[in-house]
Formats: sequence, structure tokens, C-alpha cells
Amino acid sequence: MTKKMPETPLLDQLESGPWPSFVTGLKRLADSEQNGEYMKSLLGQLEHSYDTRKGYWKGGTAGVIGYGAGVIPRFSEVAESYPESSEFHTLRIIPPAGMHYDTDTLRKMCDIWEKHGSGLIAFHGQSGDIMFQGCTTDNIQPAFDELNELGFDMGGAGAGVRTSMSCVGAARCEQSCFDEARAMRSVINATLDDMHRPSLPYKMKYKFSGCANDCVNATHRSDFAVIGTWKDDIQVDEDAWKEILAERGRKEINDQVINMCPTRALSLNDDDTLEIDNRSCVKCMHCINVLTKALSPGKERGITILIGGKRSLKIGDLMGTVIVPFMKLETDEDFEELVELAENVLEFFADNALEHERTGEMIERIGITNFLEGLGLGVDPNMVNHPRTSSYVRMDGWDDEVAKWNARKADKAVEAAE
Repeated sequence: MTKKMPETPLLDQLESGPWPSFVTGLKRLADSEQNGEYMKSLLGQLEHSYDTRKGYWKGGTAGVIGYGAGVIPRFSEVAESYPESSEFHTLRIIPPAGMHYDTDTLRKMCDIWEKHGSGLIAFHGQSGDIMFQGCTTDNIQPAFDELNELGFDMGGAGAGVRTSMSCVGAARCEQSCFDEARAMRSVINATLDDMHRPSLPYKMKYKFSGCANDCVNATHRSDFAVIGTWKDDIQVDEDAWKEILAERGRKEINDQVINMCPTRALSLNDDDTLEIDNRSCVKCMHCINVLTKALSPGKERGITILIGGKRSLKIGDLMGTVIVPFMKLETDEDFEELVELAENVLEFFADNALEHERTGEMIERIGITNFLEGLGLGVDPNMVNHPRTSSYVRMDGWDDEVAKWNARKADKAVEAAE
């Protein structure tokens, strides 16, 4: 007997606004022949949750052979009332670097999930994974086997390395400053065991953005952020600049570009030439974004590495702290150096972090000096452009810390001499 569509007056309200609603998607799946009963039951439980203002999913154990992570188990606490959706597990699958798909691959993914799961797929969450949502325990293994045969692997979950993300970058974006896809694959391939078999104090995230626009939110959503940048001067196409100025006028350029520069590095001369104080430029990308054809990143391109970004937990939101101001990423040796640093950070985190503590919180507790010393990295003044006006650098006790640092250096010099 076919189950009727449940009454969902509270969920229906979510379809009344101007934006597309996930409820519409769930109802569409509930109308399908293959997964209709499963999704009708889910809609009933979701309506019940909205009515009682309580979630009814609990965790448990569910996975695939040989892996310790990648499946998010969800078992219903109200299974007696909604038996068809009593299990609604999610498979996290690693996406291709830069999130490139062809239509044939997408169709095959949809076919697999309609066959083994609910048909509900999310491209992509902040975790970076392809989220195949809604699967029974018995169907987890066959679903993964077919996805694996298609060329995809299980993503991260739990206290281990999480699925990485890279922006579309060099494949399509003219602002790209390094090969994001290769960087992502190099680091993740080297740390894959810690993703599939979590054994860390807490999660570790790597993310890769080709420029400071940071389209994958690496700076504030990852423990190890790789951001594209450049070392020399911004490139100026004079012909394109004149064309844009003639089209928009001095007032619009002043309002939208010159006055919006955070360090006042740009100025518009009386003869309509654009002057750039490159020493004051902080590579924020605003002027390049607005004047795309006229301005572009410099020729000497590379990466900046920041550590410790995360959302709220023990000590609130944290932005990444610069530990490598500039590094070339062109040759095989450069990529090997990046992988070595990523592995060293992971190893230091595994050895020194407390339970349920992210990298940024660990650094806040032990001090950036000890962290850099543990990695064998020297303090670089380029880590902070204007330390006395930076909200990320505490000046209290500064002189004492400098004295301690100099004393440690002196002790090491003595030991080396002996």
C-alpha cells in the first residue's frame, strides 16, 4: 500500500518565501517511485521535529570495510512512528580538486544514489565533501562500492584529517596565483591515512585558495590555509585602464576603487594615470576585482600559508595566523616542501594538542613562538605588516618574549659550538 504524503503545515511555510526551499526538493523526491516511501517518512519526522522543536537523530556505528570514517550515522529516536526513515546515514565522498565534473559523471552519481539511497545529494557542504544523504545501513557498502568504482573515495569525518577543498583556480580563473588542484591533491594524498582512519585529538582541515578572494573560506575555516599571492608589483594594462576610466569616470573610480583601498595604496593623478604604492599594498584583491581587465596580480606568484583558522569552539572564531609569508610553488621540489610542512604541522598537532582542541586553540595555549620553534620555522617580520596596529598581535609582555627568544637562540648557538 502506497503511503500518503504527510501533512506538513510547518514545512510548507518554508516554501512561501522568495528563495528556493529544500522542502520543495524533499517533496519532489517523495513523489518518486523508487524513494517515495523513504522520503515521505522523513518529511513526517521533520515536521514532527519542527512541531516539538527537538531533533530526533542519534549517532551510532556505520561504515564500510577498511575505513574508520566517512559515514555519518543517523538513527531515528522515533522510528516506531516513522519506520521507513529509521536510518538516514550520510556518505561523505571526496570531490575532484576544484570541483570539476562532467555531466556523465553527475548522471552516474545520481543513478547510484537513487538505487541505493534517498536521491538527496548536496554539492558541497563547508566540509568540502559531496554529501550523499539518506541511506540505510545495509546499503552503505554497495553504494560506496559503486562510487569507488566510478573513481571516488571516502571523505573525512571524526577526529582526523577532513576532506580538503580547492577553488576552481588556474583551470578557469585569471586571478589564480598557483596550481591549486595539484597542491590539494599532493597534500591530501600524503595525509590520506589520517583521513580514513582518524587518530588525532580533533579534526584537521587543509584548504587552498588561488588568491586573497579566498573562494573556499580557507583563512577562517581551515587549520592549514594556502592562499595565492604575489611578491612583485601589480600588473597594469594601460590601454584597458584608459578604456575603463573613460567609461566610468573619475568620480566612480574614486568612490569604488581609490577610496576603498584599505591602505590607500592607490591614487589617481591629475593626468588620469593610476599610481600604485606597491609597498603599501596588502594584496586584498579589491582593486583587481573592480578593474579586472586593467589590473592583475604580479608576475612573481606563490603562496602564503596561514595556520589556525576555525569557527566557534572553545575560544571563539579565529582567523589563520601567517607562518610562511611567501613561498614559490612551481617546481616539484616546491610541492614537496609544501607537503613536508603540511605533514609536520599534522604531526605536531597530533603530539601536542589536547582532546577536542583545534590547531588555533593549541597555538593560543602554547604560544606561537613554541609552535614555530617546534616546526623549525624562524620568525619572519613579514608575518605581520604593521604589528602595532594588528588585532592579531598582543603587545603586552612583548619585550619579555623577545628577551626569551634571544636567550634561546644564544643557548642553541653555544650548543652548536660545543
